[in-house]
Amino acid sequence: MEAGSLKLESQRKEYGRALTELGAKDKDVVVLDADLSVSTRTADFGKIYKDRFFNCGVSEANMMATAAGLAMAGKTVFASTFAVFATGLTYNQIRQSIAYPSANVKIVASHAGLSVGPDGATHQMFEDIGLMRGLPNMTVVVPADAAETHQATFELAGMKGPAYMRFGRADVPPVGAGQVPFRIGRAQVLRDGKDVAIIATGQLVHAALRASSMLGERGVDACVVNMSTIKPLDTSTVLACARKTGAIVTAEEHSIINGLGDAVCSAVAGNYPVPVWKLGINDTFGESGQAEELMVRYGLTAEGIVDSVVKVMKLRQ
Repeated sequence: MEAGSLKLESQRKEYGRALTELGAKDKDVVVLDADLSVSTRTADFGKIYKDRFFNCGVSEANMMATAAGLAMAGKTVFASTFAVFATGLTYNQIRQSIAYPSANVKIVASHAGLSVGPDGATHQMFEDIGLMRGLPNMTVVVPADAAETHQATFELAGMKGPAYMRFGRADVPPVGAGQVPFRIGRAQVLRDGKDVAIIATGQLVHAALRASSMLGERGVDACVVNMSTIKPLDTSTVLACARKTGAIVTAEEHSIINGLGDAVCSAVAGNYPVPVWKLGINDTFGESGQAEELMVRYGLTAEGIVDSVVKVMKLRQ
């Protein structure tokens, strides 16, 4: 990834650490996994709280139904597996047993997006945000770095109802998101600007900051927003960006269909229409390759964001 000299940090590791801290504070916190606990880092919780950790095996649909049952019994449930299994394989169970009754289940998916890399198209999940944000009652969170992942885990534990949080496999650079308290539904303006707004989520936030610096060298003053909650969307910040800059680029490691870009388009369309350029994965599947190579191939880089800014500013003219 585009880390420069920054030290990379693991969002998965920070999720596991947050779970163990939560376990000490709240005996109603239980954790489920689908035989991937070493990779998702829920194993850290399981080693300490053996009576509150359940390995459901390679049976993700049953895991979601079990999670719903435990939630109905008063537990705060975290259920984890890879994003492709957490959403696509289990959509019906999530819809009927978790979203519909608004069960207190937090679905936390790792290995989301293109950067799963060599695992290939079958394991590169680009549609998960769209699947989850389409469900009534569901909150959708995409933290930008390890510190924000830690904070978001606590925030999710403190809210009632279903939620989906996703992050990738690869370690990511810090973007400073953890310096500001994470709040569900509230975006962070990491860099102010008047010419264009770059609204990014997940690991694309770091690329957005780099793109802003590159644009600054060209005389373009770009605002950067970390949109770590996709649903409920911070519409007030989106509209403030639209009014101030008149042009928006969205950046996400997800399909351009039904992800952050579409959420932002919906927000501006009926309130303050401005050109929006959606940078993400086009209507296609991925392919096998090293994570860094794939991010370049699909344009999910600072350079790709700069190109998108050039395009959207032409549309504004």
